[in-house]
Amino acid sequence: MIWPEGVMAWRSGLAYSQDLRERVLAAVDAGRAVREVASLFRVSISYIYKALGRRAATGDVAPRRGGGSRPPKLAGHEAALLAHLRAKPDATLAELRRWLFEVRGVSVSNACIWTGLERLGWTLKKSHSGRRSRTAPMSPRPASPGGLTSPG
Repeated sequence: MIWPEGVMAWRSGLAYSQDLRERVLAAVDAGRAVREVASLFRVSISYIYKALGRRAATGDVAPRRGGGSRPPKLAGHEAALLAHLRAKPDATLAELRRWLFEVRGVSVSNACIWTGLERLGWTLKKSHSGRRSRTAPMSPRPASPGGLTSPG
């Protein structure tokens, strides 16, 4: 399917081409109505007003740079966190959170700690590879369907 000019960028979340930007603003500068230009170039009215405002404020019509992502809050603290976990492998998330704040000065949520530990390959779950407990089950096993519920 061939998309009309400008529609593909709108549908895919990409910035409009520099050529399209310049033609839209040139049409508005030539005296055409914003609604007419929006319909002609298949861009939103909102886009045109934002582009005009940005050009008036900065003189620039090029697309802005993308936002990118922030580094994790625990970046730079991983080695210390792993060392602390090796010394205290049974520490809870709340204890790790308190330790990070008191010793490292980092205030994070339990979810942030959990995500950081997961990224480091550390788990706080109990290991199933260890020896089973010798304690007996506390509850009797459920009866099978159609079976007797008590010996007798």
